[in-house]
Amino acid sequence: MRHLLALFIIGLASWYSYEEGPITANGEKWDPEGLTCASYDYPFNTYLKVTNLDNSKSIVVRVNDRGGYKKLGRVIDLSQESFRRIAPLEEGLVRVKVEEAK
Repeated sequence: MRHLLALFIIGLASWYSYEEGPITANGEKWDPEGLTCASYDYPFNTYLKVTNLDNSKSIVVRVNDRGGYKKLGRVIDLSQESFRRIAPLEEGLVRVKVEEAK
């Protein structure tokens, strides 16, 4: 019998937004209401399940930008709407588990 290990990342997530929609790293127009994220750890168009470890709320987002500033201790940056679905925006940073969505 073969056993596969589930791979995931645990760390801090933040949210980001712009007043006007610039272009994301993969060439799309930025949409703060989109269920998207910025990650250096996953390829563009990968769907990720992001779970807030404090309240167990989860969201599935698509990677369309680069970010998750590791030097600041963040593993992923979520669009404003994505973050809002797992935590109040005022929290700014939350501990999350990030894994590929199935």
